[in-house]
Amino acid sequence: MKFFLQIAMKIKSLLFLFLLFSASIIAQTKVSGIVVDENNDPIPFANVYFKNSTEGVITNENGRFYLESQKSYGILVVSFIGYTAQDVKLEKAVTYNMKVTLTEGETLREVVLVSGKLSKKNNPAIDILRKIWERKRKNGLRQFNQYQYDKYEKVEFDLNTIDSATMKSRVFRGMEFVFEQMDTSAITGKTYLPIFINESLSEVYGDNVSNREKEILKANKNSGFSNNQQIIAFVKDLYADYDIYNNYLKFFDKDFVSPLSRTGIHVYNYALTDSMYIDNKWCYNIVYYPRRKGELTFKGDFWVNDTTFAIKNINMAVTKSANINWVKEIYIEQEFEVVNDSVFLLKRDHMMSDFAFNKKEESQGVYGKRTTLFKNHKFNEEKPKEFYKEEVNFIDNEVYSRSDEYWHENRFENLSKDELGVYKMLDTLKTVKKFKQMYDLVAILGSGYIQKGNFDIGPIFSTFGYNEVEGFRLRAGGRTYFGQNDPWRLQFYTAYGFEDNQFKYGVSGKVLLNKRNRLILEGGSRRDIEQIGASLTTTNNVLGRSFASNGLFMAGANDNLTSINLSMVSLNIEPIKNLTFETGFSYRTLKPAWDKFSLAYFSPDSPTGIKSEVAQSEINLSVDYTPRRKTVGYGVERSIVDSPFTRIFVNYSQGLKGVFDSDFDYQKLQLYIKQPILVGGFGRLNVITEAGKTFGEVPLGLMSVVPGNQSYFLIENTFNNLNFYEFVTDEYATLQLEHHFLGRILSRIPGLRDLNLREIVGVKAVVGTVSDANRALNASGLNYLSPDKPYWEYSAGIGNIFKVFRIDCSWRGNYRNLPDANNFTIKGSFGFYF
Repeated sequence: MKFFLQIAMKIKSLLFLFLLFSASIIAQTKVSGIVVDENNDPIPFANVYFKNSTEGVITNENGRFYLESQKSYGILVVSFIGYTAQDVKLEKAVTYNMKVTLTEGETLREVVLVSGKLSKKNNPAIDILRKIWERKRKNGLRQFNQYQYDKYEKVEFDLNTIDSATMKSRVFRGMEFVFEQMDTSAITGKTYLPIFINESLSEVYGDNVSNREKEILKANKNSGFSNNQQIIAFVKDLYADYDIYNNYLKFFDKDFVSPLSRTGIHVYNYALTDSMYIDNKWCYNIVYYPRRKGELTFKGDFWVNDTTFAIKNINMAVTKSANINWVKEIYIEQEFEVVNDSVFLLKRDHMMSDFAFNKKEESQGVYGKRTTLFKNHKFNEEKPKEFYKEEVNFIDNEVYSRSDEYWHENRFENLSKDELGVYKMLDTLKTVKKFKQMYDLVAILGSGYIQKGNFDIGPIFSTFGYNEVEGFRLRAGGRTYFGQNDPWRLQFYTAYGFEDNQFKYGVSGKVLLNKRNRLILEGGSRRDIEQIGASLTTTNNVLGRSFASNGLFMAGANDNLTSINLSMVSLNIEPIKNLTFETGFSYRTLKPAWDKFSLAYFSPDSPTGIKSEVAQSEINLSVDYTPRRKTVGYGVERSIVDSPFTRIFVNYSQGLKGVFDSDFDYQKLQLYIKQPILVGGFGRLNVITEAGKTFGEVPLGLMSVVPGNQSYFLIENTFNNLNFYEFVTDEYATLQLEHHFLGRILSRIPGLRDLNLREIVGVKAVVGTVSDANRALNASGLNYLSPDKPYWEYSAGIGNIFKVFRIDCSWRGNYRNLPDANNFTIKGSFGFYF
């Protein structure tokens, strides 16, 4: 009897497990399809959701949708303003490629609160929106003086739209095991293969009174690249933080108009479509979608509380017509939880981007997904000001080596089976020769160096050059490289010109003496040929070389070149984050690179009364301030994360006559300011200002030459319509303004809208003088012309041509009658634009 009871219990247990398994299968609903009108035309931005739920989506511009839920639903509701809503019965848990036809009519369901007109007047959705604006400063973390919380962030990259052809392609030959991790996206319904995952745990502290915030990283883990801070920083920078209550949300260096923006009523249609209780709070549902194509806007819906007018949850999807490259879709969803009955705090934030070469529905690409969870909030616990001071160069290596047990206990939500499989898959991939070759190729293209053990060859992009003096030029070099956080580094290069038959060289070394404040000692020497009239604000970079010195293609003769022999030593320190002080000593000799150019000056020390070579010793002190700059690494060299930041640079130089037979005693003061300004929905304005003055008598080789641009390409801080040495100064001031509209204008012109072109306008000006003493010193044969009356030029350009090219037309505003004046030029540039 006991035996039969045991058998019965086992059968009962198995039946119970079977029922649980069956319920988990049934309790999942997937639907996809298209919504059309009576003429079979797609209806974009239609509302599709499961009945009596808050789970839904908005159809895309082609009327298509995909909706998935972990719950079981039997009715799908499809509606759009001006059409009769439909309840579609779902016969199966999974229904793909369904077609829903809406008919025009004014019959609205009881829960729909507006008529079919999307007017700005007498629209209850707009009335609610205005109340959101009034209360937004009283919602969320803003209503507390101080706040703190724990944050968990997960970033994942997946190959998407995987088909049989992809799995059989040569790229994956020998790596077919990776497809064991395939899954289906709950947002798009497409198959995807996880290839990278990064997790982080941190504590966040903020002070709304002093407008400060600090994030302390407690743990970080990723699949396959745990020590590569560049990859981690790149991943994090792709997904900058944002606040949906702000007027503009910044993604990929572009300002998207928030659906909650005060300017939203000019670019969005809003409709109040539903209302219901969510977590015992009565909420309204508002659907929104763009008024025009081509603008940086979203489509989606949000639920808002009826008393606090705080957002309970929101869905945002960027339309395919938005003027953004390489990104087919952006999908964002945020969920807020109610604390103390009236406080709505962000609980979950999910963002997914579909990176692809084109925006066709069937095109393959890469999903980039970020999921952030928040918990354990505390408020009004004030911290001293010193607490928010950023560490200059500190890193805790234990953060990157937490155990699996630590992550199991501390991550806010469990990883899926596929996500856990990514860690094992990447570890296996790193042992596959083909994968290592692919990874090495990407590393070479990204860094410009070919790694061979502890030595890197390169940079490979500087291998070839040309100018009139050297002719065709070959350059080879390298650097020591034991890791990205090396405490010391040696670099060198050698070059050979086939016209002048001369070898050139440069060698540099630097060592990090103190990690905490980045005290760095640097020294080096260089013998080379250079176009010294290519920049105003000068530095003693031993290995640097401007494009003007060796451009393969130049619009004019590049023959006013100087042979330079430079040796330098410097010491710099960063006592405060992004504030660097440097002092150094340099010795250089300057002489013409050939007999068609002269740097001569009158000198009583010469038997002939004229010298053609300058020998100069100099000490300098500089301050470099770069607020909000992001850097990667903590070794002697760091990488800068590519995001706009302000830069203020001040340099003072003192010439030392007589030291190592130095020729001149002078003082030079220089200022450089670069300020990027995001102008809301009107794009980005870049402002660059330079000013300087030399006190004392100096020859041409030490003057401040207004930088011209004789290449066919755009070069920052140069004047497109000026030749080299056209203007010479010892006192100067410049202003450069360049505004990127990011397609704001051209996206509204029929016929041009689909090209996603981007307009750029700019103006540059310089004013300067030369003292009588310096004019009297000149024996070079070059007539000093200074822009006493400000010189200016203006430009108009088109960017994003084929997604990688920009072309500018530039006009000279004055000084148009000078010999060889370039009154009009066309220049271009290549770049990777989002």
